[in-house]
Amino acid sequence: MASVESSAPDRLEFRILGPLEVLAAGTPLRLGGPRQRAVLALLLGHANEVVPADRLIDGVWDEPPGTAANVVQGYVSQLRRTLGRDAIATRGRDYAIRLPQGALDLHRFERLSAGAVAALDEGRPADASAGLREALALWRGPALSDLIDITGVARIADRLDELRRAALERRIEADLACGRDTEAAIELAGLVAEHPLRERLRALQMRALYRCGRQADALAAYRDARTTLVEELGIEPGRELQELERAIFAQDPALSAGAGPSLAAPQTARAATVLVAALQREALPSLLAISEPLARAPDRELVLAATVAGADGLEPLALRLSELRAEIGARGVAVRAAAFTSDRPGADLARLADEQEARLMIVEAPDGLLDDPELAAVLDAAVCDVAVAVRAGPPPGGPVLVPFSGAAHDWAAVELGADLARATGRPVRLAGASVGPGGRDASRLLASASLVMQRGLGIDAQPLILEPAPDALVAAAGAAGIVVCGLTERWRREGLGRARAALASGAPVPVLFVRRGLRPGTLAPPESDTRFTWTVAAAAG
Repeated sequence: MASVESSAPDRLEFRILGPLEVLAAGTPLRLGGPRQRAVLALLLGHANEVVPADRLIDGVWDEPPGTAANVVQGYVSQLRRTLGRDAIATRGRDYAIRLPQGALDLHRFERLSAGAVAALDEGRPADASAGLREALALWRGPALSDLIDITGVARIADRLDELRRAALERRIEADLACGRDTEAAIELAGLVAEHPLRERLRALQMRALYRCGRQADALAAYRDARTTLVEELGIEPGRELQELERAIFAQDPALSAGAGPSLAAPQTARAATVLVAALQREALPSLLAISEPLARAPDRELVLAATVAGADGLEPLALRLSELRAEIGARGVAVRAAAFTSDRPGADLARLADEQEARLMIVEAPDGLLDDPELAAVLDAAVCDVAVAVRAGPPPGGPVLVPFSGAAHDWAAVELGADLARATGRPVRLAGASVGPGGRDASRLLASASLVMQRGLGIDAQPLILEPAPDALVAAAGAAGIVVCGLTERWRREGLGRARAALASGAPVPVLFVRRGLRPGTLAPPESDTRFTWTVAAAAG
């Protein structure tokens, strides 16, 4: 991702951990109407990065007017008058807000949280608890609560509020490691009532109750969690809850108050969840051919999900998912399954991805591709990365081909392509155009991306220079085993575009179209839970 050096005035303080605010010497500035404020919020969500104008347009309007680009330009001009001429930089049609270190409350929150989590991992729970309390004190209420009616801002707000919950959970872990069992149990009762589907809170509640000498209540808390998950989502509890129940039932000494700071870490590492979400149940087997290899690592979990319109079809669907789950589990993959009724499958499957904290969601491409309303609902609502599979099925022999131009969704495709390469033992080939801006080919861009992959992921990638024509890309796909391609920033208004549409219709191998989400992906390190987002490009830089 492109970045810019900070030059915003040091006197300004930017706040998004609550209603949007900008303070000058402690005094709030007037930031204009809702859409102008939304532009600022979207820029602050990606501070010190170049944000494409198309992303701002799609984030501010559900149905942009023809003059949207000019209107955004006007909003930026007005914001410059308020924040300072150099606060927002222009890069062609794109923009970047440039902030000095510590000017944004989110960045302070991330820094404090990172230090506290490190202290927790190093066995210093008192320091961790203090640091996380300081980080959480930066919050003034739900993130960007004055702008959540604007779709693009709502997605950022959802991810920010998720960060707050993650930091709160780590603070409670630290408190338990400090022996504050009773206080934690009382606090967790309210949090579980507020977030009944969040399994991590349920696990902390079970631990706290057990350490208070309330084994029966801890086991009852598990039963309540299981009932809620099954009734609401049609899914069994995850591995952490199940193993914790067994440990509590057996009165495992590792759970006792005398176990010391090691209690801060879960008995089972939190798995990175890959959600296989079928808009049509018939798509599940072909989707699994692509997704199952990603879940074979010990730190991964596969969740199968499908919906039916009416209750009459629920039992057959649940039975089919149970059969698939047994088959996959027999191959040593951690897997769960969710079946439920829905008249809005796209939105409800996206909600499931959020509730299960999925790092990646894989869904089949319907006949209408991006024009399909259910797929559009998934792409609009899911916080995690989403891969849309065309011609899903067992990939033939050949490399993972990743067309690459350096855009945000392209980097998400690079990460997924690298993950598939690791899982299947395939090489990666990065494809770029023989003629690009300034008449140069893409070899320099591909070399830079390859270096990032080597440094950040330990994966080598070979360049492939192609003529800038859809037919050339389709021909290259024919020599690959699978193609992983990022969507464009303009997918909501313009669909796939010519080259991607050619892949969708003409590539003889599975094609995954990837939309980057805000939640860190499957390759992100565990400590990224308290970071707003994560990319291999930023990590390697």
